Amino acid sequence: MTSQNRHDLPESAGIIRLLSERTINRIAAGEVVERPASAVKELVENSIDAGATRIDVVMRDGGKALIQVTDDGKGMSPDELSLSVERHATSKLTDEDLVNIASLGFRGEALASIGAVARLSVTSRARGSDEAWAVRVEGGGKHAPEPAAFSNGTRVEVRDLFYATPARLKFMKTSRTEYGQAADVLKRLAMAHPDIAFSLSDGDRTTFSAPPVGGLAGDARLERLAAILGREFRDNAIEIDAEREGLHLTGFAGLPTFSRGNAMHQYLFVNGRPVKDRLLVGAVRGAYQDYLARDRHPVLALFLDVPSEFVDVNVHPAKAEVRFKEAGLVRGMIVSALRHGLGMAGHRASTTVASAALGAMRPHDGGPSLPWGRAAERPTLPRGFAAQFDGIYAPAESSGGSFGEGGQLALDRTGDIAMPSARPTYETTEMPAAPVQEDFPLGTARGQVHATYIVSQTADGIVIVDQHAAHERLVYERMKKQIAATGVARQTLLLPEVVELEEGPAERLTARADELAGLGLIIEPFGEGAVVVREVPAMLGKMNVQGLVRDLADELTELDEALSLKERLEDVAGTMACHGSVRAGRRLTVDEMNALLREMEATPHSGQCNHGRPTYVELKLADIEKLFGRR
Repeated sequence: MTSQNRHDLPESAGIIRLLSERTINRIAAGEVVERPASAVKELVENSIDAGATRIDVVMRDGGKALIQVTDDGKGMSPDELSLSVERHATSKLTDEDLVNIASLGFRGEALASIGAVARLSVTSRARGSDEAWAVRVEGGGKHAPEPAAFSNGTRVEVRDLFYATPARLKFMKTSRTEYGQAADVLKRLAMAHPDIAFSLSDGDRTTFSAPPVGGLAGDARLERLAAILGREFRDNAIEIDAEREGLHLTGFAGLPTFSRGNAMHQYLFVNGRPVKDRLLVGAVRGAYQDYLARDRHPVLALFLDVPSEFVDVNVHPAKAEVRFKEAGLVRGMIVSALRHGLGMAGHRASTTVASAALGAMRPHDGGPSLPWGRAAERPTLPRGFAAQFDGIYAPAESSGGSFGEGGQLALDRTGDIAMPSARPTYETTEMPAAPVQEDFPLGTARGQVHATYIVSQTADGIVIVDQHAAHERLVYERMKKQIAATGVARQTLLLPEVVELEEGPAERLTARADELAGLGLIIEPFGEGAVVVREVPAMLGKMNVQGLVRDLADELTELDEALSLKERLEDVAGTMACHGSVRAGRRLTVDEMNALLREMEATPHSGQCNHGRPTYVELKLADIEKLFGRR
C-alpha cells in the first residue's frame, strides 16, 4: 500500500475493533480452502478419520459447481452434526492434546471454512440410528438440522464454491486443471490408506477407482501403488523397509533407470499423512545423487511411521508440512534405506528400457519417450540386426585377458587414489568351443556389434551391453570403495580462506564440520558469521572455495544436506572412471566380454551408468519374435 493509499483510508480504519464472526470465517477459509482440491482433501480426511471403508467423490465443473463426498463411516447424531459446522469444533483432540495427534484432522476448521465461502450441506446417519439428519450453511449462515433420508455414513455437498468471495474465483484455473489437482490429492490419500476403497467421478463417468486391498504393507501396498502409478512402477520398484530408534520406513522406490524429468512422482507420507517436506525431498535427492543426472528424478512412495511426540503436524493450516524432533535421524534413515535398497537391486535395470528399445526398432513416425533422459542422452542401439552383419565381431576363441593398448592413466587432481588401469585385472578362464552355459543373469557373450556393444545369449532371450557405459560404472564403484576405505585425500591451502556468511548459515556449517571433513573439507568458525577453510579435497584441484562454501551453506539451510561437495567429488570420480574405462570401438575377446558380464552381475548399480542411463538392454525371445511377426 502506498503512502497516498494510506491517506485515503477513512479515519475509523485506525480504530482497533473485533472482526465479525462471518469475516473471521472467511479469512480462515482463505488459509484452509485455497482451491477445490483443498476442500476435497479436508472432506476426505474427515471420512478417513470417521472409519470409512469406502469414499466416493463427485466433482462438477472442476469443483466450482459441486463437490460431493460420500462415505460409510460412523456418522453423526443431530447434535454432533450441528456442532460440526462451527469453527474449532472437533472430536479428534482428546484432552486438547496437540502433541499426541493420531488423526488426519484436528483443527475443527474445515466445514466452517467451506460453509463461509460456499453453499454447504451435510447429511449424516449415525451407526445404529434409525434417522438421518441434514444441516445447511450458506455464506456463513447456519440453518437448524432437519430430518433427511440417507443410509449409514455421511454425505457432504459443496455447491457454488467461493460464491461468497467472488475475488477468489478470478484466481481459479480451468475446470480440467482443478479436477486434476483434486485427483492428485485423492490418489495420495488412496496410497496411504490401501484398505479403503476410493472413487472419483466428474458426474458423467468415473475417472479414478481404487478397490481396497488386503493390508498396509508388502505386496498389498504395492498392489495399491500399481493401481495408481501404473504396472510399470510395480515391475521396476524395490521394496524399502527400515527401522531405527522407534522410526519405521516402508514403501517402494523405482530403479534409477525408471526416472522422470520432474519430482512430481515422489510421494512422501508421515503417519499416513501426505506431506511435502524439504527435508524428505532433500534426503531422497541425496540417496539417488550417485545414480541420476541432476535433471532426472526418481519415482517412489515412502511411508514413515513415527511416534506422535516425535513429529509436529500443527505447522500449517493445510497440514502439508511437518517438523521432526530429530531431523538428522530421519534424513539419515531415509538415505541409508534407499541406498541399501538400490544396492540390493544389483545389476537390475528397469523393464522400460527393453520396451523403449523395441519401440525404437519398430517403424514409426515419432521417437520413443525413453525413461532415462533427453534424446541427446539416449544410447544408440543397432536399428536392425539383419542389416548389420558386417559390424558383428564374433571371435572363435580367446586371445587372452587384455582390453588392448593402454597403460596407467596420468590424470591430475588424483590425490592418493590409485587410478584404474586401462588394462582391467579380470581373471579370465579358458572356455570350450562347445555350447556354453546360458543360465547367467546376463547370459553368455556371443559377439560384439560395431566394437561397441556386446551381444550375449540368455536362456530366454538376448542382452545388448554398452561396453563403455558398463565398464565405467564398474570402475566408478571400485573407486568409491577405495575412497570409503581410505578417505578423501586433502590438500592444505597455503593461505587459509575466510568466507563471510550470515550467522545462521555459518553455525550450520560449523555444526557439520565433522561430516565435511570426511569429504575432504576442513573448516573452522572464524568469529561471528564467518568460517575459515584450511584444507580442501585434493581431487578438485583449483576451485572457487568461496562459491563452494556458500553453496554448501545454502543447501544446509534448504535441504539439510551438503550435496554440492558430494556431487563435485562424484563428478570428478565419474570423469576419472570414464577415462579409465574400456572405450567404444575396442574389440574384445570372448573371455573379456564374459568377464565384464560376470563382474556386472556381481556389482551393485551396474544396471545404469553414473548418469542414470542403462548399461544394457534385455530382449526376451517373445519380444524378438514379435519384431519378426512370429507372434
